[in-house]
Amino acid sequence: MLKVAYFPGCSLSSTAKEYDVATRLVCEDLEIELVDIPEWVCCGATTAHITSELTAAVLPAKSLIWAEKHNLPITSPCSACFSRLKMGQLNLKNNPALKKEVEEVTGETFEAKAEVLHLTRVLLEKYGLENIQAKVKKQLKGLKIASYYGCLMTRPPEVSENDRVENPMLMDKMVSALGAEPVKWAYKTECCGAAFSLTKTEIVRKLSADILKDAKACGADVIMVACPLCHSNLDARQPEISKLLKTNLDLPVLYFTQVLGLALGYEYMDLMLNKHFIDPKPLLKAKGIL
Repeated sequence: MLKVAYFPGCSLSSTAKEYDVATRLVCEDLEIELVDIPEWVCCGATTAHITSELTAAVLPAKSLIWAEKHNLPITSPCSACFSRLKMGQLNLKNNPALKKEVEEVTGETFEAKAEVLHLTRVLLEKYGLENIQAKVKKQLKGLKIASYYGCLMTRPPEVSENDRVENPMLMDKMVSALGAEPVKWAYKTECCGAAFSLTKTEIVRKLSADILKDAKACGADVIMVACPLCHSNLDARQPEISKLLKTNLDLPVLYFTQVLGLALGYEYMDLMLNKHFIDPKPLLKAKGIL
C-alpha cells in the first residue's frame, strides 16, 4: 500500500472542504493511505514568505520534520501549500544558516530530506494512471474537460520539477484515462489572480475572465483544477464575471479528485458537488454521468 503524510492546509479544512472529502474518498478507494500530520500548522501562504524568511521556513518545517521522522513522503492537494512545503525544503537544504535557525526555533534536528509531492503526482505517477484506469467504474464519455494547472503546479520549475512548464499534461492524461476528452486550450497555466481576490479584485476578475472565456471558446464542458484559490476565483466569481462579459458562462469548475471520484462511481452528494456556485448537476445528468 502507498503511504503518504497528508497536509490538508487551511483551505481544505474550511472553504474547500469538498476537495478534502473527495481526496479522502478516492485515496481510500485506491488503497492509498493518507497519514494525517498531527497538529499541522499553516504553511505560511500567502504572506509569510514576503514578510519573514524565518517564519516562512519554520511554518512548513514543522510538517516536514514530522514526515521525515516517520520516513514518509509528504503531499498536499493545495498548490499553494505544496509550493510552500517544497520551497521550504529547498531553502533549508541550500541555506545552512537558515536551517540552524529553524532547528533552534523548533528544537528539532533534521536533514530536510522528506520527498514533497503535489497530490496529482502521488495519484497519477506514484500510484499510476494504469492502476487508476483499472479501478474505473464509470467512463466519463462525452465530457470535455479543460485541465487548469495555474501557476504553482509548474512554476518555478526547480520547485515543481516539471519539465513542461508551459504545457503540462499530467491531468490531461488522467482525463483521457477516465474516458473524457481533454480540451486543447491556451490558458491552462495562466494566473487567475490567486490571493489578490480581495485586495485587487478588478485584476482577478480580468485574469479569471480570460481563463473562463478561453475554456468556453475551446469547447470545454467543465474546468478541472487542483488548487482551492484557483477554484474560488473561477467558480465563486463566475456569476459576477458573467455579468461583466454580458454572457452566461455556466462553466462548472471541479477539483480533479471530484472528477476522479465520479469515474470511481461516487455520487453527487458523496463528492460535495453541491457546494459549488456553478452547479455541475444539470451538465452531468445530461451527459449520463449522474
